Amino acid sequence: MCLVEGVEMYVARLAGTNEGFIVKRMPNTGSHHAPDCPSYEPPAESSGLGQVLGSAITEDPTTGETTLKLDFSMSKIAGRAAMPAAGGDSDSVASSGTKLSLRGLLHYLWDQANLTRWQPGFAGKRTWGTVRRHLLLAADNKIARGDSLRSRLYVPEVFSVDQRDAINARRMAQWSQAIAAPGKPQHLMLLVAEVKEIVPARYGFKAVLKHVPDQAFALDEQLYRRLGRRFESALALWGAADDIHMVMMATFSVAAAGVPTIVELSLMPVTRYWLPVEDGFEKQLIERLVADGRSFVKGLRYNLGAGSALASATLTDCEDSAPLLFVVHAGIEDSGRYLQVGEPSAPAWLWNPSNEAMPSLPPRQPHHPRAAESAVECR
Repeated sequence: MCLVEGVEMYVARLAGTNEGFIVKRMPNTGSHHAPDCPSYEPPAESSGLGQVLGSAITEDPTTGETTLKLDFSMSKIAGRAAMPAAGGDSDSVASSGTKLSLRGLLHYLWDQANLTRWQPGFAGKRTWGTVRRHLLLAADNKIARGDSLRSRLYVPEVFSVDQRDAINARRMAQWSQAIAAPGKPQHLMLLVAEVKEIVPARYGFKAVLKHVPDQAFALDEQLYRRLGRRFESALALWGAADDIHMVMMATFSVAAAGVPTIVELSLMPVTRYWLPVEDGFEKQLIERLVADGRSFVKGLRYNLGAGSALASATLTDCEDSAPLLFVVHAGIEDSGRYLQVGEPSAPAWLWNPSNEAMPSLPPRQPHHPRAAESAVECR
């Protein structure tokens, strides 16, 4: 037990998997565990998760399945052009918490895959192969629009020239469900991948993805122009920092000739360790935490607009507490708005980059054995 009095958990049997029985947290109890326990999660209110938990995201302990409500379409009518969109995360109006935006779904999968967690033992172990494996595991037992999320999720395999034909065959086998059939709605696939470039093509525009070197994804001019406006700051960070990866989540269809076309997309910059960051200041904070050997959980915005206060990270290696770390953004300089985030008892650390150097971080506890024991990236 991570606490003297213990925390209630349950045993779940996962249907359709080879894992059999597993011990799981009771829904909405992650913050009740000790900060250095592998079952710990920051308070949902400290990130955008609090807005969508219980409405857009509902977990059934009796089946181990989680139902997700989406605010974007997973199908389109043949012959009818879909309205292209760029992620559903407008900064001007916060999205509703009753359904997950495309960005919200990406953040949820990243959280569930434990890719928001960091411990010193992870250094050098987090590769695209690791990211892919954890994302696919995170999609297990998730239901969206009455269908298995895992079956509709495409995450590219690590590319190998020697395995090119086998990789392509597996890819097209999965994509076959997104090819239009006469008289029926066309299913859309979900994509999570690292972007190499988004550039003009001979006809229209294309997204070239890492690990998919032989097949570009088409997108039309309207979507291309919109993503440049919607994700201006993310694209600027990507362009300015060579060590930033750009992750794309998208819905896409597949033409009869096998060519994929993106319908809707969202972009998320991540560090070299695949930890999401919103801007250069968050990047500085996360790099400082990694360099200092700290253990933490990165906060994500989900459906929240840019005007909402968000804990950039939660430290999990401090004595008897889990401090919330906030980067004060321009336009939200009222410290009270940050102190209202999360549980009242959680200590808060604030950094206002516009008028001060980064303050000293809360000290770590001398020894936290559970963190050392759980330094393997698995759940």
